[in-house]
Amino acid sequence: MANSASGDSVVDRIARIIEAFPEGSTSLQLSELAETAGLPLTSAHRLVRQLAEYGLLELGARGNVRLGIRLWELVNRNSPTLALRQAASPFMEDIQQVLNQNVNLAVLDGWEALFVERLSRRGSVANRARVAGRMPIHISSAGLALMANQSREQQAQYLRQFSDPDRKVTADIVRHLLAETAQQGFAQLAGVVDPDTWGIAVPVMDGKRRTIAALGVVVPLAEMRLQALVPALQTAARGIGRQLGTQRD
Repeated sequence: MANSASGDSVVDRIARIIEAFPEGSTSLQLSELAETAGLPLTSAHRLVRQLAEYGLLELGARGNVRLGIRLWELVNRNSPTLALRQAASPFMEDIQQVLNQNVNLAVLDGWEALFVERLSRRGSVANRARVAGRMPIHISSAGLALMANQSREQQAQYLRQFSDPDRKVTADIVRHLLAETAQQGFAQLAGVVDPDTWGIAVPVMDGKRRTIAALGVVVPLAEMRLQALVPALQTAARGIGRQLGTQRD
């Protein structure tokens, strides 16, 4: 790909344009998009028009740029998490029917938990997890469940680079949480993201005992029942793993 005067490639610039849309927003003014992507307005306009020809973006008459439906189609049709979501969906629905609270599914991406599915109902407690949203490992029960079941080398690498922007948690505390999670077979965090909620998550493993996802719930502190919640989540997680194996056969 040809480079610009600044040395970045066309792919670099396109990636920055798509990444410029903040979480929860599918629309930006062209000038705001150019500024966020670090591009001259003329370059941003040219690339947006080209991407719009493929349906990846939509350019309005007043300079309003939206994510295109074609982009949504391609992402959802070819997403590597599609099979996981399909396998997990009936089990997540069963748990939600019993608890009437939030149920979420996450995968590990770098040093963050990336949430790929969430079910919630009116009246359920606050849940900061959003589909396609991310959370640092140390503040998410799903993140702890995922990292606690990775190799020792990966955990050591994570802990070496760990830092808490709020300076409330140290690497030693996270090391203890990971060890506790691995020993118990589930992760739990009370009042970390929201003071009135408790997050519990268990690993989802494939046929080779590799942790590929975490299944979790967020419940009110007053309704915390580990003796009932953990077995239900673990049973569902095993079911998801079996279903994934069936899909791949």
